[in-house]
Amino acid sequence: MSAWNSQTSTMDMMEVENNRLADNLANKVSRLKMISMDMKDDIDEDNQYLNGMDTDMMSTTGLLGGSFSRFNKMVNSGKSNRKLMGRIILFSIVTFFILYYFLTRKSV
Repeated sequence: MSAWNSQTSTMDMMEVENNRLADNLANKVSRLKMISMDMKDDIDEDNQYLNGMDTDMMSTTGLLGGSFSRFNKMVNSGKSNRKLMGRIILFSIVTFFILYYFLTRKSV
């Protein structure tokens, strides 16, 4: 009878240890599941942000492409447009230097 009790006691101890390890494993799996769900949420947010950036870039590309084609058409069209283009470029350069002068003068 003593051997039976010691065998039952050993089996009970093994079962308690097994249950403890199973609970420990279940906790780790639960933590991993929460981490993976958080990662999924972050990835979804990043994908939405990147899709928005892609849309913005495509609209900017279309705008710049249209502006560049109109600019080329104006430059290549004739002498009167070349005079106008020269005046626009000169105005832009003068405006840039005036702004540069005032901005650097205030900071000093």
